[in-house]
This record gives sequence, structure tokens and C-alpha cells, in this order.
Amino acid sequence: MANQTVDNLMHIGPDDGPFSFHNVDNLQFPLLISVPHAGRVYPPEIMDNLAVSAAHLLRLEDRYADRLAGSAIAAGFPAIIAHRPRAWVDLNRNRSEIDADMVNGLSSMQLPTPSRKVRGGLGVVPSRLHGVGNLWRKKWQWDDINSRLGSSHEPYHSNISDILEQMRLKFGGAILLDLHSMPPLDEEGSVDIIIGDRFGRSAGSRYSELSMSFLQQSGIKARLNHPYAGGYILERHSRLEKDIHALQLEVDRRYYLDAALREPSARLPIMADHITHLARRLVDQINNQFLLAAE
Repeated sequence: MANQTVDNLMHIGPDDGPFSFHNVDNLQFPLLISVPHAGRVYPPEIMDNLAVSAAHLLRLEDRYADRLAGSAIAAGFPAIIAHRPRAWVDLNRNRSEIDADMVNGLSSMQLPTPSRKVRGGLGVVPSRLHGVGNLWRKKWQWDDINSRLGSSHEPYHSNISDILEQMRLKFGGAILLDLHSMPPLDEEGSVDIIIGDRFGRSAGSRYSELSMSFLQQSGIKARLNHPYAGGYILERHSRLEKDIHALQLEVDRRYYLDAALREPSARLPIMADHITHLARRLVDQINNQFLLAAE
């Protein structure tokens, strides 16, 4: 079980649901913010089955990335934020990315060839961490994993799809801004944010270029696609032919967390404001595009 220090960093127990919605009932902007990896509500089943210190699970979190969306939510931008942790279910993986060796009642013959992420232990339910080893004392039951996917994974994605389609019908197009955080890269202070567009496959270049330009003009060191180009969420929800674009933002945790990378620092509101201003610029871009098309 978790020690007292880790207990103070995690919420262990029941919660009000796998995710929350903000500003989705009366859409004011054609941009949806997704925060899939900041969940800190750890179901007891996770803690009961841990084979390692609970502190290791914090490596899987995009620590307090949900708070980076706070300013944008206050400004009226729609958002969907996961509450349960990545250790429970990784919303940025295909539901078929499962390590069959950690599941009873599921054969590898029922799954596609394991992806690089699955082989590395980071499938839709993580199985192990580099330098730590296997996370779980005993195998999970397939019925349990399937239940998680049905109650958390599929609803998260179906709601994103529905909201983006509502935006497209109302505004002519839509943007998904998928918000993550990253551990510091090897190069000290070399980058604050990495913008991912799957090398142009998930968003029009005008949105990626605008994002790069705006952030750099704001004093943020930004980079495109390296080493994070975007994952399953962008792949699933971008529809360029329907003018539904998707960008991923990876924010260096040094920018907004304390030196231990565990608690928010005084700079968190600064980065949150940058993200809000970027969202406004992206919305202006998509609105201007459809105004010009209508003339």
C-alpha cells in the first residue's frame, strides 16, 4: 500500500465519475480541450494489486495538467478532463493495445501484433515501467479490463467525437487541443512546449505554424513533433477532410511544477494563460477561414 507521503499526493477511493465536462452545453468556441492523463483518483483495486511502491505510479501522471486548462475553462472553452489515472486506463491508446501476459481470460491470439508501446509496458492498461519492472502482483481478469474500457475509454472518445461534430455543424469546423505534460528532456531548458500534429496528418499546417509562431513570440520555447508527435487521440479524432483538426501540447513539467515535479509552482497560472491565448488564436484562425470561404 501507499505510504503516507504518497497518500498526500493521490486521492485513493471512489470518485464522481471517470471524467468531467466543462462548457459543453452551449458551445461558444469551435475548440475542445482534452486532458486524458492528469487523473489523480486511484481506485482501491489499483492499490491492492500493486507490486511496487505507489510513488512509481506518479511517473505515469501528467501531473496537474488539468490545472493548465483552468484559465481556458474559466474563459468559456469546452473541456473534457479525465479523473482516473493512466494506471487505470490510458485514454491515449487504442483499446486493443493490451499486454495479454497480464490478463487472465485473454489470449494473445485475440489481439493484434503488439505495438512498441505495448512491448514497452505502456498499453491501454500499463503493465510495467522501465527501471521498475512489473506493476501488478497478480494478473487482471479480462472482465475487469473490459469493464474499464467500457466505462472509461469508450465514453471518453465517443463524447469527444460527439462534441467535435456539434462544433463542426455549428461553426463549420473544429479543433481538438489535447493537453499533456512531459518530463524534462535531456537538453536542459531547451524546450517548454512540444506541439504535435502527427507530422501534418492530424491538423492543417496553418494551425501548427500559428501555434509555433504565437508561442515563440510569447517567449515560450516551442518545437514541432519531436519527440512527441501525438498519439491515438489525435489519430482517432482528426478528420481533415471534414475540417476537424487535432493538436497535442506537451508542456515541460519544470515550467509549472516545483523542483520535485510534484506540486504546482507560481508559474502554473502563467502557462495556463499562454494556453488560453493560444486557444483564442486557433479559434480566430478557424473562424476567419470560414468567414473568407463564405464571401
